[in-house]
Amino acid sequence: MASFKEIISTDTPVLIDFFATWCGPCQTMMPVLEKLKDDLGDEVRILKIDVDKNKALATQMNVRGVPAFMIYKKGKLIWKGSGVQPLHVLKDEIAKA
Repeated sequence: MASFKEIISTDTPVLIDFFATWCGPCQTMMPVLEKLKDDLGDEVRILKIDVDKNKALATQMNVRGVPAFMIYKKGKLIWKGSGVQPLHVLKDEIAKA
């Protein structure tokens, strides 16, 4: 299994979704992320991270609330957002990457 650092260091943009199973807005984002993956296919990699199961990583990444999103490309943080995000915002930020 690839390490987190290896995953975010690829040429393909990686959208990280920090979520929690108990989080209502996180559930709201699930169909948005599925549509994003359907629309963009291999142009983006979506990585879902449960903050309750990955507390150390969430703390390291400065996640203060969920849902929280980050886009990485070649190991660099390109964009960061929190709360429910519209599909077009995520698409625009991935396109910029």
